Amino acid sequence: MTTILRVEDGEPSRDALGRRLERRGYKVVPAIDGGQAVTLARTANPNLILMDLGLPVIDGWEATRQLKSDDATRHIPIIVLSAHAMTTHRDLAMAAGGNDFDSKPIHFERLLEKIETLLAKGAVGQ
Repeated sequence: MTTILRVEDGEPSRDALGRRLERRGYKVVPAIDGGQAVTLARTANPNLILMDLGLPVIDGWEATRQLKSDDATRHIPIIVLSAHAMTTHRDLAMAAGGNDFDSKPIHFERLLEKIETLLAKGAVGQ
């Protein structure tokens, strides 16, 4: 089963998207902050990470940088999610190591397409 690590500190948003992804056949592992995301990426071995930027403990920018600088996790594709849809946020997210970017509020079908594209590209390194 394909596992997605969903990193989001807002419980309603995290749970709603998680349920929709589970209905599509994905296993969703939740993380509530960037520190937990880094730990779970190493232990849960997700196939993909959905990373919010505005997180406590370690923000999404730094968590993404840490994951992409670690040999054990750099192969995991990361879709960065942000309520800020400005080009600069997208560019900064990609510079931090994100593989793709999507804005909030989440447009589920668009996000699902991005997830499936990254997984199909074999960016998973399994």
